Amino acid sequence: MPKHDLLTIGRSSIDLYSANIGSPFEKISAFNAFVGGCPLNIATGAQRLGLNTAILTGIGNDQVGNFIKHFLDEEGIATEYIPTIEGTRSSAVILGIEPPDKFPLVYYRENCADINLTIDHVNAIPFEEFKAVAFSGTAFSKDPSRTSMFYALEVAKKNNLKTLLDIDFRADQWDDPRAFGVTLRAALSSFTMVVGTEEEILATYLTDKEQLLIKHQQISAPEIRGNINTAIQEILKSGVETLVVKRGKDGASIFQPGKEEVKVPGFPVEVLNVLGAGDAFCAGFSYGILNGWDLYKSVRMGNACGAIIVTREGCANFMPTYAEVTEFVESRGGF
Repeated sequence: MPKHDLLTIGRSSIDLYSANIGSPFEKISAFNAFVGGCPLNIATGAQRLGLNTAILTGIGNDQVGNFIKHFLDEEGIATEYIPTIEGTRSSAVILGIEPPDKFPLVYYRENCADINLTIDHVNAIPFEEFKAVAFSGTAFSKDPSRTSMFYALEVAKKNNLKTLLDIDFRADQWDDPRAFGVTLRAALSSFTMVVGTEEEILATYLTDKEQLLIKHQQISAPEIRGNINTAIQEILKSGVETLVVKRGKDGASIFQPGKEEVKVPGFPVEVLNVLGAGDAFCAGFSYGILNGWDLYKSVRMGNACGAIIVTREGCANFMPTYAEVTEFVESRGGF
């Protein structure tokens, strides 16, 4: 029997979020310190819902790394696979919060620890002890992490694990935003499930830099021109079994080869901070899938988790528990 339910791989960081909600970035006078990074957020959300999770990420030999690992230990997430990588620094993120639609984001990831994950770090993972592995697109942005992710996919497939990709497009983490699509397309056939926003799915097939527009340094919310229906079909042709398109307050859509689109309604709420909503979605979706729920209910669970997190100040630190999600869903019509 697997020892763990879910392994997440990739980015982790200290997140410094504006304490002055609504203030322009240049007028921020204080920040609150949380933890974040797509894989870390997913692991935390899934753990709080009731899954047994572990994370492979890198930290530096620094106090920020201690901060990140302390949080994970407190949450009960398995941390024995997290290497301290000498000569690197733990990652950091700074965010402004100007609801409802302005969230400027600054990354500090030069020579960061998690992008220095190696094949040896992957080899230290007992993949046979897991049911599923969740990857994020950013982990493919640079070597040695990029090669290590492809290798981890190979090993996961050999062990018959479910493989989930959170597309996680962050344009400024790539030498060329078009390289994101080239790299992700090479990996798509190895994933069982893919989750992304319309913009992220379009980014997977970006061919012209002019298709991409980022306003107010909103790295996590780009505007991308393209044909979304064509991009969806291309992903399905790659061999992906299930594609989930996240549509914010409008919920999400399920696509599978040869089947009609299934629309799953969302939970409209008042938005405080959109960062982390997609990761919360993946946590809820993973919980459902790994507990044998059907796709519709699993996506509905993801929608609920995402809706809850956008009403809260941060990401991992504010992920809801199973009891909170159940109460939220039942008060809004149930699954």
